[in-house]
Amino acid sequence: MSEKTTLAVLAPNRSLDHRGFFILMAIISGVSFISGVVFISVGAWPVVGFFGLDVLLIYWAFKLNYRSGGLREIIELDDETLKITRISPAGQAKTWQFNRYWVRVQHSFDPEEEYDNQPLILTSHGRTLEIAGFLSPDEKIEFSEFLRKALKA
Repeated sequence: MSEKTTLAVLAPNRSLDHRGFFILMAIISGVSFISGVVFISVGAWPVVGFFGLDVLLIYWAFKLNYRSGGLREIIELDDETLKITRISPAGQAKTWQFNRYWVRVQHSFDPEEEYDNQPLILTSHGRTLEIAGFLSPDEKIEFSEFLRKALKA
């Protein structure tokens, strides 16, 4: 019986943690409030609603961004199988399995193509799967080399 090994759990990077988000929203809200008071004092009270709308739109945009950060890709390897499980931000999982001896990792730097859009693709028997689409180009190169070595070992 073969033992599965989790090679990697890939997730999108979020540079602003929840504490930083709270601080940023507090600053934006404070600036909007002070600006709103200034506009009310000069008689331009209808503008205050737009300051509140700006705060709500920024909050909504960050919440959408954090939600998409819930995406996960779990890469597992055993004696015969490479298994990729993609978990959506909503928690739905989809799994692909490849024979580890037949699967090929395709990622090469093509100077003619835009550097950021070069996918990391697994191929086997006519099937293809793009993985790690949210990684930076350098991370894709590093991960593709790691995955190739793991498949050969």
